[in-house]
Amino acid sequence: MADRAQPLRSRWGLGVAALVATFILGALAAVILRAEVGRGLGVADWAAIRFTIWQAVRSAVVSVTLAVPVARALARRRFRGRRLLIALMGAPFILPVIVAILGILAVFGRSGWLSDLLGVFGLGPLQIYGLHGVVLAHVFFNLPLATRLILQGWQEIPAERFRLAAQLNAGPLAMWRLLEAPMLRQVVPGALAVVFAICLSSFAVALTLGGGPRATTIELAIYQAFRFDFDLGRAAMLSGVQLLLTGAAALVALRVASGEGFGAGLDRPVRRWDGEGRWARGLDAIYLSGAALFLVLPLSAIVIAGLPGLLSMGASVWMAAATSALIAGLSTLVLLLIALPMAIAVALGRGAVVEVAGLLGLAVSPLVIGTGLFILIYPVADPFALALPVTALVNALMALPFALRILIPRVREILARYGRLSLSLDMRGGVFLRRVLLPRLRPQLGFAAGLAAALSMGDLGVIALFADSETATLPLQVYRLMGAYRMEAASGGALLLLCLSMGAFYICDRGGRRHAET
Repeated sequence: MADRAQPLRSRWGLGVAALVATFILGALAAVILRAEVGRGLGVADWAAIRFTIWQAVRSAVVSVTLAVPVARALARRRFRGRRLLIALMGAPFILPVIVAILGILAVFGRSGWLSDLLGVFGLGPLQIYGLHGVVLAHVFFNLPLATRLILQGWQEIPAERFRLAAQLNAGPLAMWRLLEAPMLRQVVPGALAVVFAICLSSFAVALTLGGGPRATTIELAIYQAFRFDFDLGRAAMLSGVQLLLTGAAALVALRVASGEGFGAGLDRPVRRWDGEGRWARGLDAIYLSGAALFLVLPLSAIVIAGLPGLLSMGASVWMAAATSALIAGLSTLVLLLIALPMAIAVALGRGAVVEVAGLLGLAVSPLVIGTGLFILIYPVADPFALALPVTALVNALMALPFALRILIPRVREILARYGRLSLSLDMRGGVFLRRVLLPRLRPQLGFAAGLAAALSMGDLGVIALFADSETATLPLQVYRLMGAYRMEAASGGALLLLCLSMGAFYICDRGGRRHAET
């Protein structure tokens, strides 16, 4: 799509992309230059690297293994509440990590529901902290993602393939061998790589459920070197290792996520033509019920424990909630200001340059960026005084790749449909933006804003590096209450955080779709 044949120009998007790339790459350069190459990694550092890779491997394998039967059941069953269950699969993506962890502790912890149930039979309580706790939390977050990825693979098999197999009297094993197993060989490696890459850079899970010499991830080691030892050289070196691992995992995910399709069909709903017996239906019901309970129980536990906890929260929790709302609002505004011109530039044919800049926020860990920013700011200003604006900016960059994926297809469609007509009416620049593009882009802008607000509201990353004893967001304050064993107040704060995150997403998304053309 030629830039000269459109009512908008790409120069603003290119300029914003250059600023984003300079910001992120500048922080990375500071980390690399600060790292002490001749110093080498210590025994604890190598242990953190091994644990990071091992927990990511186990988390990815468990998540994808459990996701296969759940996705298969969703693909071949039609039942009341199916859409609600699929929508529930997207909830953990915007769910604040600290909220989910408190729910997991309430269900699977030493004093949790399952431990109480085991106590009735004379068994000991569950041990949640350490490797198994980290893997359990990662499965909670990534099982829905893996299910959605694999379900998409099942839905891409044309329904006519199943019909033809049924006409040829193909049994369940033959249908599995001819249709389902080839699809899984294409989809599962990509799902494994994506989940593995996500688990490599999970900070809040390791901070709350890991810890200790044998359960420390690289990001947790960076945090410890930064906050406790103030060893910027070690933090920078570990940040470089983290960058190499996440970059390699992201490249692998991109390479293995593609594959040959199954051809075109008539877009009919996918139906299974075998396995309609009681045994098959019972197994599918068990898989779907188990997945639903696994997702719903921790959320229910937060609500049940948080309601009385709302009364025991102090003024510090409400102040932290106000701080989180301020950061989320600022982060959302920054995101929209940088995402819209970049999306326009991509739609105008400048995708290769702009999209690479946008993806940097996904490839680089927020903790790595935070370390680099601290190194850059420390000689000239007090980094702790800039905790809130730095956190808001980094949160916006972390949400940028998702916002671009939401905005670009719609911007491209609007330009293709109304671009030449607007040129014939001499509607260019700001007039086209105000009267044509923005009104038709409101639903996507609202969705992107809601996603950014929810993710920023629940973030426990950069703020953990920059915050002092008097500054805290709501996730950080909940974590501090957990550390002080004030679990009732922490549960109340978690419920408040859940309501604020989901409320921010709903308000932005609903506001974008109201009176908008869809």
